Amino acid sequence: MKTLNEQQRVVELELQQARYEASLAERRYAACDPDNRLIAAQLEKSWEAALRRVQDCEARLESINTPASGAATPDFVGLAEDLQAAWNAPGVTMRARQQLTRTLITNIVADIDEKNREVILTIHWQGGQHSQLRVRKPKSGEHGCRTPDEALAVIRSMASRWSDQDVAASLNRMGMRSGQGKTWTASRVSSLRRVHGIHAYRSAQKNGEWVTMTEAATQLGVTNHVIRRLIKDRILAAEQVVADAPYQIRARDLQSEDVTAAIARKHRPCRVDAQGQLPMFTGTSGGGAQ
Repeated sequence: MKTLNEQQRVVELELQQARYEASLAERRYAACDPDNRLIAAQLEKSWEAALRRVQDCEARLESINTPASGAATPDFVGLAEDLQAAWNAPGVTMRARQQLTRTLITNIVADIDEKNREVILTIHWQGGQHSQLRVRKPKSGEHGCRTPDEALAVIRSMASRWSDQDVAASLNRMGMRSGQGKTWTASRVSSLRRVHGIHAYRSAQKNGEWVTMTEAATQLGVTNHVIRRLIKDRILAAEQVVADAPYQIRARDLQSEDVTAAIARKHRPCRVDAQGQLPMFTGTSGGGAQ
């Protein structure tokens, strides 16, 4: 908030600039050929506009230098008693709270207590009183953009079995966001794992006990849609580390009798010739019409 002297100095500079522009407009009007009425009229309008700006600056400067009659120093005693009610009153905007804060507080001095890792704020109020507030000092690298605990738990659960790309895709399907409110990528998952010391998935260590949906479909010679249908119908057992995570299937379950029978049914031809069924067109049966 600007002090009274600062406001006066700003208006004085604006008045000085306005007077210069008015003088320049007057000289241009005087140097104009009177017979050129169009140009002369335009220059006269510019001169009048410059004079109005001078008058406006002079009026503003006069209002600053002349205090309003009957003005008195605000009484903050009653406000101090109802400060909480005024702050939390319905309809109070953040701008109004900021103005109230600037009105009540002269300045704030900050100091650091390294031993207790605290920031000490000394608040100087209008009227000479002051109070002290201690706030915990954030650690190095600590900030408000913190990854949600739910997302961190999903990464911990999936990291040992799934790649960073799969983990990122699962987090995005769940509608979770990073600490900065962004969608997940493999690089962001990898960076977060390193910060929290979470070991990564390594495909070279895979022993074949578990397979993905795509790997299961490849082994059985079907599509992912067929595998998903078998899981939905509870014919093929599958696990998820967390909800909406990719399915994990035990390799030995692919050879179960139920799965084998279901795959055989799906590979069976759709057209079956029934015994004793009459042909629709009798002329084409038995080698042709006689």
